[in-house]
Amino acid sequence: MKRLLTLAASALAIAASPAFAQDIAITNATVATGDGSDPIENATVVIRGGKVVAAGAGVSIPAGVPTADGSGTWVTPGLVATVTTLGLWDVGAVSESNDTRAGNSPFSAALDVAPAINPNSVHVAVHRAAGITRAATVTMPSSSIFGGQGAIIDLGVDGNAVMRPRAFQIVALGERGARLSGGSRVSAHALFRNALREAGRFGEDARIPGRSSRPSESDTGDDVPIDPRLSGGNAERGDDVLLTRFDAAALVPVVRGEQRLYVEVERASDIRAVLALKREFARLDLVLVGASEGWLVASEIAAAGVPVIADGLDDLPENFEEIASTQSNVGRMVKAGVKVAINASAMENPRNLNQFAGNLVALARMPRAAGLSWGQAFAAISSVPADISGLKGRAGVLAPGAVGDLVIWDGDPLELGAMPVRVYIDGVEQPLDNHQSRLRERYRDLDESDLPKAYDW
Repeated sequence: MKRLLTLAASALAIAASPAFAQDIAITNATVATGDGSDPIENATVVIRGGKVVAAGAGVSIPAGVPTADGSGTWVTPGLVATVTTLGLWDVGAVSESNDTRAGNSPFSAALDVAPAINPNSVHVAVHRAAGITRAATVTMPSSSIFGGQGAIIDLGVDGNAVMRPRAFQIVALGERGARLSGGSRVSAHALFRNALREAGRFGEDARIPGRSSRPSESDTGDDVPIDPRLSGGNAERGDDVLLTRFDAAALVPVVRGEQRLYVEVERASDIRAVLALKREFARLDLVLVGASEGWLVASEIAAAGVPVIADGLDDLPENFEEIASTQSNVGRMVKAGVKVAINASAMENPRNLNQFAGNLVALARMPRAAGLSWGQAFAAISSVPADISGLKGRAGVLAPGAVGDLVIWDGDPLELGAMPVRVYIDGVEQPLDNHQSRLRERYRDLDESDLPKAYDW
């Protein structure tokens, strides 16, 4: 491992401009491809032109590709964090730097995080250093049950953070939805159904034949692919509408099934109510977020084919909608056939994703508990959230053609204490220093004589 950490004279430390992808082959490492399979020892990963060329044992290295010995290290795809606020705030208590909520906004579903993303946010740098290379970021519901439209971002330093604007819409039901809609789940569901019906009627009035409003992977967010009449005011609307014109327009692709709908819900009965929505709105492309009691209805979730972004480790109920929470929730849902990613927003910090995945591996060894295998747990923070985010086969995996997101760890990434030593995004090596690391270096070796007078009691 020391060879990899001190590669000043090696092929890995090649003199390449940070603006260009680096061709690199790492050999003799333990490689986790992120697809749910077990790690491969003494394996090779080849990145070329910003893409993965090959990963596994017995891989041939193309001529001219610099090679580095990765003995003692682990190589994985970049981690993918879901339902985060990365890029939307710097200091939570300073409202001027915090764009995570819009409690006084006249809009809700129409809110679009893409223009507000700050790729130079301190939190982006901190999470990049933790091995997270892609994230789904969104504003949290606050003025309404709808939080707005989230974006898929990368955490690279090139400044072009937004990969896919308007990738999904988020709505809060359950206890939070009840609070935001008047104090009752009854009101939340009435408001939700009314909004979908308004959007459905609005979309029919303003439809462009043959045109989809789903954003493409190349969509930069500058050209909103919606009929100009949706914002121009020509679509007919009744006198009893509750949504603003922009909010109705933003929900049109949700009703058409062209934009995924992330639904915050915890209680088993609330989950059943969400699944039942498919009978009224057949095209909805649903994703459950939270699902602390999902294990109670795991077979129903699996039968509906709805993926879950679950809290990583709920072991005690925090409120009445999580009475049946258990550490075995994720393991039991996966065993039932549910596609489950680990929820970053439920944790104190999304950079702890690998720690929570490791906990699920340890849980598998506990009597009468349900955890995950190593491969399943790592997939829950890499390929599965990438799939849910619309990046299946393109991120969260080391497979031919996938983006060159690569993390080199100094040990098993699901073991406590393992840290990234190098991170690549699209084949470009990223800086790992940040405000926190600089503070650590500044104060780590100070003794009492170095402290300012204010510390002298």
